[in-house]
Amino acid sequence: MSFGPRQSREGLPDWIRKRKLRLGDLHEIKSTMRRGGLHTVCEEARCPNRSECFSHHTATFLINGRICTRNCSYCSIAHGKPAPLDLDEAAQLVEAVRELGLEYVVITSVDRDDLPDGGASGFLHCIEALRNLPEAPNIEVLTPDFRGEMSSVDLIIDAAPEVYNHNIETVRRLYPEFRRSGRYDWALAVLRRVAERAPGMLRKSGLMVGLGESFEEVCELLRDLASAGCQVVTIGQYLRPTPAQVEVHRYWTPEEFDALADEARALGMRPLSGPFVRSSYLAEQAFLGSRE
Repeated sequence: MSFGPRQSREGLPDWIRKRKLRLGDLHEIKSTMRRGGLHTVCEEARCPNRSECFSHHTATFLINGRICTRNCSYCSIAHGKPAPLDLDEAAQLVEAVRELGLEYVVITSVDRDDLPDGGASGFLHCIEALRNLPEAPNIEVLTPDFRGEMSSVDLIIDAAPEVYNHNIETVRRLYPEFRRSGRYDWALAVLRRVAERAPGMLRKSGLMVGLGESFEEVCELLRDLASAGCQVVTIGQYLRPTPAQVEVHRYWTPEEFDALADEARALGMRPLSGPFVRSSYLAEQAFLGSRE
């Protein structure tokens, strides 16, 4: 399948320009986060859906600090030398979940390549703390690749979140350029490990387009995900968070996103595909839909 290019220099297309951030909807959850010293990847990565999700009392909690040990060229999360772990982080997360009355919680983390387990114990502590709530929420984790170290993946699998999500992000060819500290095969290995050790746990991954990949390359990626046991895949448009990140190569059309969704369905996966889809967007609906 072939689609014509739509370069970023042509300006934002209508389907991108129409989405506006509703800043007023951010206040309540942001206030709760700040009181507990917590952070959301929604804010740190400047997600275009954050006002919509926050207005529905949904957020993806960012644990293990807010400084990433990696510096991917598309990501606006701060990078450098992280501070020591906050030992009260799990308790603060639980308090925020209780205050907001959340029934579905997504937990993610910066990369912590400086830690022996890559930060996996932080996920474990947060999951265990949430399980102790009188009405425990469903839990989705969105983990790093842990540099392919499966003992860290196993630690989280054994904590039994309902959903294990690990984003592959982009096609194999572009990894050296945009994910220099990651490996395409590490991402597949994480998903494969979950499928092998916890076949009843929902497996999920996500990718973005607009970095210079072809339609055929994305289809190859989808085949690789399906072979690794991925069940839900999110496909969204890369949008440059700040001028410090790499430029958009082109904007994919809604019709192209529909075509990618068809490819994913043909491979047996449940897709969420569209310009503003992100890995945690409509996460609860994706989970509930997978149980239908």
